[in-house]
Amino acid sequence: MAPSHTPPRTVRPTTWDPAQRNGAQMMADTMAQWRSQGPRPDLWVFAYASLVWRPEFTAAEQRLARVHGHHRCLEMWSRVNRGTVECPGLVFALMPGGSCTGLALRVPHDEVEALMPLLWAREMPNPVYDPRWLTCQTEQGPVHALAFTLSRRSPSHTGTLSEERYREIFSRSCGRYGTTLDYARQTFHGLLHHGIHDRALGKLLQLADDAESTGLT
Repeated sequence: MAPSHTPPRTVRPTTWDPAQRNGAQMMADTMAQWRSQGPRPDLWVFAYASLVWRPEFTAAEQRLARVHGHHRCLEMWSRVNRGTVECPGLVFALMPGGSCTGLALRVPHDEVEALMPLLWAREMPNPVYDPRWLTCQTEQGPVHALAFTLSRRSPSHTGTLSEERYREIFSRSCGRYGTTLDYARQTFHGLLHHGIHDRALGKLLQLADDAESTGLT
């Protein structure tokens, strides 16, 4: 379980267009990077949004973890899960800059081969994210964890949205797994359950609360 001195080298795609990205090859590259960590490495996964409150697998260990150089933000378009093509919703992304507190989840070595296709199908049904190995600082020491990040150059990145746009999305956007607003609230409370207070997300949710209290939704 002891981390190596440096994270595995990430093979990065040369395009940000999902239609031109080979998701199967990206998973194969990620598995090769995991195997390179040692003779019998466990897998650490960095959870920063829905993996915090709905991981869909049982971690052998979880640690409160902080990543420097990336931050959590509600700036990724969702046209299926939390919205539609006609009324896009939003999901969280881990993007360059700042820092982020979440959970480092450990998967035992013998379970990784079976789990990875399931995790990949959940996080990368369309290969939009850039999987990267990030150093997570924990009270028990640093670990190198797999994280699903988003480039600002990705067509799925929303850019900076206005308060009015967030209010509109919170009031209207709904996909096959429910509304953007419910997803954002579940993430906020899931983080709070672990003692993580995302103030930026709290401010966004206050926009929806204010609109509801004044009857603007």
